[in-house]
Amino acid sequence: MRIRVIDFEATDDDKAKASGRPVGICEFGYTDVVIGPLGSLRIEPTVSSLINPNVPMSIEALAVHHITPSELEGAPPPDYAARSLMGGLEDRDMFAAHNAEFERLFFAGGSHRWICTYRSARLLLPDAPRHSNQYLRYHLGVDKNFHDPTAAMPPHRAGPDSYVTAHILVELLRMADPERLASITSDPILLETVPFGQNKGKPWSVVNRSYLEWVINQDFDRDIKHTARHWLSK
Repeated sequence: MRIRVIDFEATDDDKAKASGRPVGICEFGYTDVVIGPLGSLRIEPTVSSLINPNVPMSIEALAVHHITPSELEGAPPPDYAARSLMGGLEDRDMFAAHNAEFERLFFAGGSHRWICTYRSARLLLPDAPRHSNQYLRYHLGVDKNFHDPTAAMPPHRAGPDSYVTAHILVELLRMADPERLASITSDPILLETVPFGQNKGKPWSVVNRSYLEWVINQDFDRDIKHTARHWLSK
C-alpha cells in the first residue's frame, strides 16, 4: 500500500480562497510512504516542481515561501501537478497531508481516501504542546531517521515539508493503522484539554456552561465546537 504525502505552496492563504479571491498553487511536492506486506514502512525519494498558477502572488505568501513570480515563468501549468500526484497510484492507496483541508482546497484526490497528520497527531498525541509540522518534527525526533537531512530544508517549501510530514506519518502509523488514521481525519475529534484562552490547558470537563455556550457560537474549528457541544450535553 502506498500513502502519498503531499504539500502545496500557494499564492495566498485559505481565507483568501474562501473569500473568493483567486488563489493557486505555485509549487507541489510529494513523498511516498510504502507499507510492505509484513507492515514494513519505507519512505521513497521526494518529487517536487514549481507551478505557474497564472494568478497574482500575495505579499503574505511571499513572506512564507519566498517563491517569486519571476521563478514561475515557464513552469508547468496547474494540471501538471494533478496528473503527477495521481500517477502510479492504485485504488487502495491514500493521500496524506499536514492539515489536509488546505491541500484539498486545490486537489480532491479522486476517489482516494485521505489522512490528515495534523488531526491524527492532535488525537494520538494530546500531550504535545503544539501539533504543527515543524514542531512535531522535533517533538517526535524524526530528524534521526532522515536519510538525507538536506531534503527537509528549507521549511515552507513543498518538497521539504512533504518529506518531514512523511516521517511524522511513519510515527503515527506505529500508533494506528491507515484505516484508523483515515477515520480520525473524517470524523470530529473529542479534545481532552482547551487549547486557547483563559481555560488553556484545562480539561474540557471542568469548563463552565457559559464558556461552552460561548465557544459553540464562535468561529472555532469543528473539533473545538464538537468538544464544546459534547460537554454541554453532559
